Amino acid sequence: MKAAVYHGIKDIRVEEIETPVCKKDEVRIKVNYCAICGTDLRTYFYGHKKVVPPAVIGHEITGTVDRIGSDVIYPEIKEGDRVTLVTSIGCGKCKMCGKGLYNLCPDTRAIGYFYPGGFAEYLIVPPDAVKQKAIIKLPNNTPMKEGSLIEPLSCVINGQNYLNIEKGDTVVIYGGGPIGFMHAALAMSSGASRVIMVDPAYERLEMFGKQFEGLILLDPKKTSIKDEVLRLTNDYGADVVITACPAKQAQTEGLEILGSKGRISMFGGLPRDNSVISIDSNIIHYKEISVFGSFASNRRDYIRAAELISEKKIDAGRFISSVLPLEKIVEGIEMVKSGDVLKCVIETGK
Repeated sequence: MKAAVYHGIKDIRVEEIETPVCKKDEVRIKVNYCAICGTDLRTYFYGHKKVVPPAVIGHEITGTVDRIGSDVIYPEIKEGDRVTLVTSIGCGKCKMCGKGLYNLCPDTRAIGYFYPGGFAEYLIVPPDAVKQKAIIKLPNNTPMKEGSLIEPLSCVINGQNYLNIEKGDTVVIYGGGPIGFMHAALAMSSGASRVIMVDPAYERLEMFGKQFEGLILLDPKKTSIKDEVLRLTNDYGADVVITACPAKQAQTEGLEILGSKGRISMFGGLPRDNSVISIDSNIIHYKEISVFGSFASNRRDYIRAAELISEKKIDAGRFISSVLPLEKIVEGIEMVKSGDVLKCVIETGK
């Protein structure tokens, strides 16, 4: 089969490799589409501790069930079904796994990182993933291409589960990448009356923001975000802040612009060697602020994401700027890095 094999930093080669054999306790998926994620980008340019070359990465996957092992008990799926895959696979033994929170397992082994991913014509769903019901059938009216955005949308849903966004809320989102815009679309679908997006790459923010009616776009190089949020909210402040970018300033400023009973999601992680910030804890104390983290997602979030896309409450197609064949995956990665696209989806086969 054809696969984009990661051999190391800035070294991905499309090669012919052996098609994986489906064992009796596994499921084999014929991959149709796999979208490029920001983590794929970082792996390509900087490496990843859980990706050991040579490896196949990619985890925003849609495909068809090609083969089901003889010992697999999974009545929800059959061969030929159109599916997506939950990325996070837990150990199945720890406290978090006992609660079904496989994304928070201290030994999580994700598809596209520890296990071979979706930038290939076929992949194997490993036994632990099968046991954890990681294969999710796509709704009949969801195109495979749009279905590849279920994974990132599921992460956004997991992040907003904590925030309880409701009608009348003012939501401020730091970061104008695909995740930031997904947060904006989901917040608007939840009834937020005002969604403000902040990004210093303002031309890019403005270019893609035109596709999403009703957003307020701010350039932090030209505007005091705190002053503008206070002006727009009659000096109250934001109800919700989401930092969908790896920036310290977004986290510290985000706390400062919240009103009483405000909620902040530190959705975007900081670099491991530069992740300590200074905050005024009295803001949290006197305003009764809620501070949340968010990492990856769970099966229920995938199911909800699939429903939102199927019901057209989230228009997945508007996020997809480019579709490229597997042979052009490096070109796609470069396009994502340059900011020329929101999402680039790789087509591995029909």
